[in-house]
Amino acid sequence: MVSLPFLFSVMACSLLLVPDDSGIVVLSSTEAGWTHSGPREEILPAFEFRPEAGPDHSGSLVTSSDKRDGLHGWWERTVPVEGGRYYRFSAVRRVVNAEYPRRTAVARVFWLDAAGNAAIHDFNATTTYREGERPRSEPEYPADGPEHADGWTEVSEIFRVPSAATQARIELSFRWAADATVEWSNLILQPIAEPASRKVRLATVHFSPAAGKSNAEKCVQFAPLIGKAAAEKADLIVLPETLTYFASGRSMSDCAESIPGPSTDYFGTLAKQHDLYIVAGLVERDEYRVFNVAVLIGPDGKVVGKYRKVALPRTEIDAGVEAGDDYPVFDTRFGKVGMMVCYDGFYPEVARELSNRGAEVIAFPVWGCNPLLASARACENHVFVVSSTYTDVASNWMITAIFGRDGRPLAKAQNWGDVVIAEVDLGQPAIWHSLGDFHGEILRHRPPVKPLVP
Repeated sequence: MVSLPFLFSVMACSLLLVPDDSGIVVLSSTEAGWTHSGPREEILPAFEFRPEAGPDHSGSLVTSSDKRDGLHGWWERTVPVEGGRYYRFSAVRRVVNAEYPRRTAVARVFWLDAAGNAAIHDFNATTTYREGERPRSEPEYPADGPEHADGWTEVSEIFRVPSAATQARIELSFRWAADATVEWSNLILQPIAEPASRKVRLATVHFSPAAGKSNAEKCVQFAPLIGKAAAEKADLIVLPETLTYFASGRSMSDCAESIPGPSTDYFGTLAKQHDLYIVAGLVERDEYRVFNVAVLIGPDGKVVGKYRKVALPRTEIDAGVEAGDDYPVFDTRFGKVGMMVCYDGFYPEVARELSNRGAEVIAFPVWGCNPLLASARACENHVFVVSSTYTDVASNWMITAIFGRDGRPLAKAQNWGDVVIAEVDLGQPAIWHSLGDFHGEILRHRPPVKPLVP
C-alpha cells in the first residue's frame, strides 16, 4: 500500500465525534487530519480539499480521475473510539460521471485495537463457517440513503464497536471510474445509546386446504392457524401459494379476484383481530389479466401491497397467467418486507432485486421448490426467507420453514397443520469469518449486470 505524505489538515470538513451527552466536538481541526493513500502509486486519483464546497458550504473532500479507467485511492483518517459502544457513521457524498456510484464511492470503517490490528468481536460466530469462534472484525460498509435533488446522497449506518477496539479508521474510497469526481462532506462518527431491539416473530403454516371449492371456503380454513400464530405473539404469518385455487377443481382464472377483494377483506379482518401481518398467496384478476400474487395485509386490516409473480412455470404460462415485472418492498412496523412466489425461487434475480431494494424479510408462498435454492436465496442476500409449502415432508423436497441469513432453517414444520415460529433480530447482523457483515458488502461488491445484446 502506498501512503502519501500528509497534504493538508482538513479544517471545515473534519470528521466529527459527537458525544451523546454534549455538543459537537470537532476532532483534529488543529492537529493532523485526513491523509490520502492507495494500493499503488501508478493508479492513484487526484485529491483535493475544497473549503467552501459541500451542501452547507463547510467544505468537502474531493477525489477525481483522468481519462484512465481503473484508478483507485482513498482519503483516510483514524480517530479514537470507545469499545463496546454503538456509533453512527454518517456523511453525504456526490458522484459525477460514474456509471456505478455504489461501487465508485465507498465509505468503510475499520475497528482497530491499540496495536492497530483488526479488533476481535465479543461474540462467537453463528454462521456456518467456523461457527463458535470469535470472528475478527472486517470493514464495515455504511449504506446509501436517498439522493437529494442537488445530487448529494446520504450514507449512514449504526455499528457496535468491538470491546477490544480503541480506534476507528475511516476510509473514503474512489474506485475505477474514468473522468469522474467524488465529493464527501458532513462526516460524523457519533456515539449513541444502544438502539432498541428489532426482534420480530416470524411464523408460517404447513397446511393444504383440501376441503371446499369456493374462495371463501378455502380462506376460512386458515383462521385457526392464524389464531394459533397470534397466540404465540407472531408479528408476521405466511400462508401458501394460490390458496384459493389449491384442490378447488377450478381453473386459475375462475379463482381470480380483484386485489383488494373478498379474500383480502377476509384476511384483513383476521389481521386486525390478531394485530399482525398476513401474507397470502392468491390469484388476481385485473380486467382480462390474471396474475399469481402474494398479498401483504397489515394489522389495520388493509392491503399493504401486492407482488405479482415474475418467474412463471410453463404450466401457468399455458393457462394464460401473466408474469409481473416489479419487485416492490414494503415498510412494516418491524422492518422491510418483500415477497416472491414459488418458481421465483429457482432464479437468483428475484430475491436479489428484493434485497437490493431493502427487503430484510422475504415471504415465500411456494407450492414446491428445491429447498437448497430457498437456502441459497437467504444466504446469498443475507435475508430471512419464510416459506409456506404444500409439499409433504416425506417427499424430501420443499419445506415450510424460516430460513436464517446463513441459509439454514431456524424452524421448520414436521406435520400437516404445523404453525412454526422463529424469533429473529433484524438489528443484529450475521457476522462471518473473513466476510464480516456480508449483507453490508453486497451493495459495494456485487458486480454490475448489463443487458445482454440480442
